[in-house]
Amino acid sequence: MTQTPATPLPPPKERRRLREAASLTQAQLATRVGVSRETVRAWETGRTTPRGRKREAYAKLLNDLAEGTPAVEEAEVDVVEVEATAPEAQPEPSHADIVVVEIPVPHTDPAPAPLTPAQAFDALYAFCAPSLVRQTYLLTGRRELARESVERAFQTAWQRWPEVAVDRDPAGWVRSVAYEYALSPWHRFRPRYRHPEPPPPAPADRALLTALLKLPPSYRRTLLLYDGVGLGLAEMAAETEASTPAAANRLLHAREALAARLPELSDPTELHRRLTELASTGRLHAAKPPTVRFVGERRTVFWTRAAIAFTVTIIGATTLTVRSAPTHYEPPVPLGQRVEGVPARVVQGSLPEEEVRLRDRLRTGMTAGPERLLPLSR
Repeated sequence: MTQTPATPLPPPKERRRLREAASLTQAQLATRVGVSRETVRAWETGRTTPRGRKREAYAKLLNDLAEGTPAVEEAEVDVVEVEATAPEAQPEPSHADIVVVEIPVPHTDPAPAPLTPAQAFDALYAFCAPSLVRQTYLLTGRRELARESVERAFQTAWQRWPEVAVDRDPAGWVRSVAYEYALSPWHRFRPRYRHPEPPPPAPADRALLTALLKLPPSYRRTLLLYDGVGLGLAEMAAETEASTPAAANRLLHAREALAARLPELSDPTELHRRLTELASTGRLHAAKPPTVRFVGERRTVFWTRAAIAFTVTIIGATTLTVRSAPTHYEPPVPLGQRVEGVPARVVQGSLPEEEVRLRDRLRTGMTAGPERLLPLSR
């Protein structure tokens, strides 16, 4: 009795990529296979290897996700009827007069046309934006800030699309930018964000959101990435730009602080479920992809023009300075020196009578005429 060969299993990173491409969470995939979410996370990070029936079910499910629709459909069979003519010398027919010959004809689909940059961006936005808005809401507790953060992240991604398009994890790239913008401390100085938004209506959701917002931003982000999004420890450390031990310590401290306020959330599975429910309570909708692209392009044009104007101003100021600057060395004016021996200035007193008559004569005398050239003799 020959054993059927086992279904090939992709590497750990490819397993996670296939799950995310099918828009499945670890909990949904675990339900289909019949294992826990922690087991699926261990399989995707490579810490453990699936075995037995679970391994076969997991491998078949991943293959179905990889194929999506069967990549190579079953070969079509054309049936050709060939009439067999027997020679007259042998009248006894030993076979049927009709022989059926099966000729396999492979079915080849035309290669799909490559996506344009706008189409690829719209596909990434449609796949990531809804869940990313809900995640950012858990980080900030503000719906408007969550939408703004996601839109800013995708606008940045559109501005740097050649870099994002070839990134091995475009969704992680956008998520990192959105989290950084949402956790920026400068938002507290904006007038629209000085007052808190209305809390969730359910008391349990309100208590969970309050407990989350009391955590430090780094702890909150680490907890959301690991227990909410489902990233592995190494991936979470890389996204938060921390070492693996530091990320693990942040996660442990965040869980302890959250369990101290809400003891029922000490179980990671229950915590993941509650985070998912809290993110789904509010009506969180992102803008349409064309709107995001248009605003991003307009912002790019604005900053490009501002940079050009600033550069022209600097060039004009430099040119004016060069033209008006002296072309040779001009020695500085020496400091004044004290001159001694000069008699002190005497205050002028009243004029003598003779000088007074001379002054009056000069003032009343003729100011023009030959007398100015040839004085009269006395």
